[in-house]
Amino acid sequence: MKKLLFFVFALFVISSTSNAQYDLNAPVPVDPSIKTGVLDNGLTYYIRHNQEPKERASFYIIQNVGGILEDDSQDGLAHFLEHMAFNGTENFPGKGVISTLEKHGIAFGRNINAYTAQDETVYNISNVPVAPNGLMDTCLLILHDWSNYLSLEEAEIDSERGVISEEWRTRRDASFRTRNQTMPALLNNSKYGERDVIGELDVIKGFEYDELRRFYHDWYRTDLQAIAIVGDFDAAEMEQKVIKLFSKIPAVDNPKERYEVKVEPKAETTFKLALDKESTRSSVSMYVRHEAEASSDKNHNTLKTNYKRTLIRTMIGARINELLQKGNPPFINGYVSFSDYPRTVSLLSIGTTAKENEEALAFESILTEVERVKRFGFSEGELERAKTQMLMGYENYYKQRDKINHDSYCKEIASLYLENVPMPGIEYEFKFAQSVIPTITTDELKAYFNSMYTKENRVVIISGPEKEGVEHLNQEEAFAIIEKVENNDAITAYVDEVVSSSLVEELPVEGKIVSERALPEFDAVEWTLNNNTKVVYRYANYNKNQVALSSYSKGGSSLYDVADLPSVNMASDFVPAFGIGNYDAIALQKALTGKNAKVQFNISGLSEYINGSCRTEDFETMMQLAYLHFEQPRFDEEAYNALMSRYKAYVANMGDDPKKIMQDSISQIRSNYHERNIIFGPEYLEKVSFNRMEKIYKERFNNASDFTFFIVGDIEKDAAKALATKYLGAISSNNTKENWRDNKVNGPEGITQKTIPVKLAEPKATVQIIYNNELDYTPENRIGLSFISAVLRLRYTESIREKEGGTYGVGVNASANHYPQSKGSVMIQFDCDPERSGDLIPLVYAEIDKMIKSGATTDDLDKTRKNILKSRAESKDQNSYWMGNIRNYYVHGVNMDLASNYEEIVENMSAKDIKKLAKKFFKKADKIEVTFVPKEN
Repeated sequence: MKKLLFFVFALFVISSTSNAQYDLNAPVPVDPSIKTGVLDNGLTYYIRHNQEPKERASFYIIQNVGGILEDDSQDGLAHFLEHMAFNGTENFPGKGVISTLEKHGIAFGRNINAYTAQDETVYNISNVPVAPNGLMDTCLLILHDWSNYLSLEEAEIDSERGVISEEWRTRRDASFRTRNQTMPALLNNSKYGERDVIGELDVIKGFEYDELRRFYHDWYRTDLQAIAIVGDFDAAEMEQKVIKLFSKIPAVDNPKERYEVKVEPKAETTFKLALDKESTRSSVSMYVRHEAEASSDKNHNTLKTNYKRTLIRTMIGARINELLQKGNPPFINGYVSFSDYPRTVSLLSIGTTAKENEEALAFESILTEVERVKRFGFSEGELERAKTQMLMGYENYYKQRDKINHDSYCKEIASLYLENVPMPGIEYEFKFAQSVIPTITTDELKAYFNSMYTKENRVVIISGPEKEGVEHLNQEEAFAIIEKVENNDAITAYVDEVVSSSLVEELPVEGKIVSERALPEFDAVEWTLNNNTKVVYRYANYNKNQVALSSYSKGGSSLYDVADLPSVNMASDFVPAFGIGNYDAIALQKALTGKNAKVQFNISGLSEYINGSCRTEDFETMMQLAYLHFEQPRFDEEAYNALMSRYKAYVANMGDDPKKIMQDSISQIRSNYHERNIIFGPEYLEKVSFNRMEKIYKERFNNASDFTFFIVGDIEKDAAKALATKYLGAISSNNTKENWRDNKVNGPEGITQKTIPVKLAEPKATVQIIYNNELDYTPENRIGLSFISAVLRLRYTESIREKEGGTYGVGVNASANHYPQSKGSVMIQFDCDPERSGDLIPLVYAEIDKMIKSGATTDDLDKTRKNILKSRAESKDQNSYWMGNIRNYYVHGVNMDLASNYEEIVENMSAKDIKKLAKKFFKKADKIEVTFVPKEN
C-alpha cells in the first residue's frame, strides 16, 4: 500500500512539475533561428539559415489569398492567376521566369511550382544553387515580381485558357465529382462548399480580362503576403537584401477587407448520398463539425491538443487494425481522424470503405468502436504504447534535425504565417513534448474525444458506384443505425491483450565470419559468413541515427509457372498480415512498441529481397526480424481469409474504373498479351492459394548462401559486424545458387496502333506512345536516355502545352533494363480534348524527328545537364545514395559513383551524342501508340 501511495504521489509531482514548466495559455515563441519582420508596406518576411541540402536555398512567396475570395464571376480565377505568374512579369516577360531558372538546372514542376487552395496561394523556387553569384538575387527579383508586378497580357491570358481547360478536364475523375457533390453538405452550403478552386469551364474560357486584373489588384498586395527564404547563406545579409528590395513595393490604399468565411452551425444531422458511375467502392462517413480555434488564440494548448488528437487517432487506428485481422472483417478499412480544413472549421472524421451492399454493417461497426471510446475511453496499456511511439517519433526527428530540408521549413513558415500554427523549432518542441505527453491521461483523452463527438453539426455522407445491383444506405437507415449504436447496452470496454516474450528465444547456431574483403571504391567492407552469405557494410551518417538494410537474391517469380503467379505476386501483401515467429500481426505491433525497426520482403520478377530500416539503437531488433523472415515465418489462415475478403471487396467494381481499364490495356499490349501478364482483379484473386503462397515463400527465403545483404548507416563497424554475424550467420543454408529465368515476355514488334473506346463521364482522350528497343546497359546509354526524356519534356511543354494549349502536361519517362534482356524504353503520355488528339499526336513525333536529325539545342542541353548534375550533387548527402550505388554494383557490375560513369558523361554530353543515341534508339524501335477515346453511348 505504501508503494502504491508513493507511486501515485510521484506521478502527481511529475505531472505538476512538467506542466508548471510551461504556461499552456501563453503564445508559443517562434523558432529563434528565423529572422522575421514586417516591412512598412505590410509584407512579412522569414529568413533562416539551413544546410540541407548544402549550397542550396529555397524561396517562397505566401499569399493569404485563395479561391474563397472570388466573386461568382471570378470562379477559378485565383487558380488562373497562379498560372499567369509564370507567363510574364515586369522583369521576366513571357516565359522568362521559367526559362531563366531552367538555365541554372532549376526544373519546372520539380523545383519551380505553385498551388492554389481555398484560402492561400503559395509559390516556390526550391533548391536553388547559392552559386553563381547573382542567382539568388534573381530569385528575389522573381518573388518581388510575383508580389506586385504580373504583366497579365491578353495574349498570354488567352493562351493559358487552353492549358487550364485541359487541367480541368484531367482532374474531373470520380473522386473529384464525388467531392463536389458532398462538400456543400459537409460545409453547410457555405461558400467553401461551392468553390472547388479549379472553377467552372465557362468562366475559364469566357471571363473578361478585367475580371482577372480586378482579382489581382484587390488581393495580391503586400499586407496579405509573406516571403520565406531558407538556405545555405548568410541570413543577416539576405535580410538586408529583402528589406532593400521589397520595401520599394507600394502598399495598397484603402485595401478590401480580407474576410473569412464562417460555416454556420446546424443542430440536426445532415445526410448526403453521392453516386458516380465511375466510382468503384462504397464509402460511409460521419463528420462532426466544430468552429476552429481562431489563429490569434493559438498557444501551447494548441500543441497539447494536437498531441491528444495524435494519441486518439493512433489508439483507435490500432483497434480498427485488430478488427481487420480477424474472421470476416466488417469493412475494407476504417479510420477516425481530426483535421482543420478549411481553416475556420475543425472536423472529427469517422469513415469506412464498405464491402459491396454491406454499408449498414460497416457503418454500425465503425460507430460501435467510436461509441466504445465515448463510453469507456482507452486502457492504460494502449496509452502507454501510443505515448512511447509518439515520443520516439519526436526523438528521431530531433536527432535528424540537421537533415530537415529547406522546403520543410518553408512549408512550416507558410502555416505559421497563414494560420499561426506554432513553429517554435524542433529543439523547443522536443522538450515541450517530453514534458507534456507523459502527463496526458486516459481521462483527458476521453473528455477531449467526447467534446468533439457531439450530436450537433453532424454530417453523414454515403458515396459509391451508381450501378445496378449495388444498394446504398438511405437517410432513414443511416440515422436508425446511429440511434441503434447509441442505445446499445451490450457494448463493453476494449480488452487489451499483450503477449510477453522475446522476438528470438534462442539461436540454433551463432554465425561467424570466414573471410573479409575491403571495397575501397565504396569505403566499404564485404564479409563472408559461415553459411556463405555475403554482408556488405558501409558506415554513413548523412542521416544520423538511421541504418538501412537491403539484400538481393536471383530468381523471383520468373522460376514459377503461370498458375502460381498470383500466389507469388500477392505474397508481399499477405504474409506481413500473418505476423512473424511467435507473434501474430497484432501482437507483433505491440511487442515492437518503443522500437523503430522494420523489415519488409518482396518477390519481384527476377529476384527476391528484404529491405529494412531502424534507429541505431534498434539495429539488433532489425537483425532479429531479418532472421525471423527466413527461419520462423508465420502463416495464419484466419488472417489470410480476413485479408482476402477485404481484397475481394476492394476489387469488386474495379472494372468500372476507366483509369484501371486504360492501365490494364496498356499492360496487355506492352506484353503482347503474354500469358504471364495476368490482370489484377476478381478472377486474379480466385487463383491465389494460401498453401502455394506458403510453399513458395519458404522456397524463396530458405537459403542464406544465395543472398547478399547490404548494411549502410550510422552504426559502427564492430557493432554491425557482431550483430549481422550473429543473426544473418544463423540463417539456414544449402550452399546452392539460383538464377532467374527469361520467360520471353516481350512487347509486340514493329508498329502497333490502337484506338480504344472507354466509358467516360467526362469527354477526354488519353494518348500513350511507347518506344522499345534493344540497348546496351551502359552508363552512357542510361544517362543518354535521361537526357532524351528531359529534353523531350522541355520541348513538349513548349509546343503542346504552351503554344497549342493542348494539354495540362506531357509526361515523358525513360528507363533502361539490364535483365532479362538489355533494353531501353521511352513512354510519352498526355490527356487532351478528344477532338484534338489527331492534331497533337503528330507534334510528339515531330520533336522526336528533330532530335534524330539534330540532337538537342544548346539551350535545352545545358538546362538538362545542369539539372542532372544539381540533382546528383543533392543526392550524395543521403545514406540512400550509397546503398543504391553499392547494391547496383553487386547486381549490375557498374560503379555509378565513379565520376567517369556519371559526372564526366553528363558534362561531355553533346548534341551530337543525343542525335546519335536518338537515331540508334528511335529509328528501328518497336512502337506502340494507343489513344483512349470516349465510348459513344
